[in-house]
Amino acid sequence: MLDISRRQEIQPVPHRGWNLANLNAFNTFFSEFDRLWAELTGPFTESSNWAAAYPINLYETGDSVVLEMAVPGLRREDLEVSLEGNQLTIRGNYPAPPKDEERRYWAQGIPQGSFSRTVNLPAAIQADGVKATVSDGLLTLTLPKVEGARVRKIAIANS
Repeated sequence: MLDISRRQEIQPVPHRGWNLANLNAFNTFFSEFDRLWAELTGPFTESSNWAAAYPINLYETGDSVVLEMAVPGLRREDLEVSLEGNQLTIRGNYPAPPKDEERRYWAQGIPQGSFSRTVNLPAAIQADGVKATVSDGLLTLTLPKVEGARVRKIAIANS
């Protein structure tokens, strides 16, 4: 037989509120962890972002702007460089690994597919004089500045 009993009156427990000072420390920790994880894995999750993972050096000399970009494993035939105004675009393509039923990957960090990276140049460039070379996985572009953008020494006259 079912035993029925009368419920006692339940008193609400007073709400003390959240201590948001401690919660903020956790939020900072988790947001920093998310930022770090995205930084480590982000470049290889989308093919369009792969180029952002390759380091570049961009510097200026008196007569030219020089860009060096790490492109490991790529040959000159795999790369395309274009210049439009002050925007330099580098495109490349990594071949996909061969399909093999015997392969079981434990890690696969080498990119595959196409990528593109655009860099804003700090000076106007003379497009006809651009030189590009690839050697030992380093793409080097030497971009001569237009005459007006070159550094000029000004002689100081005696008074």
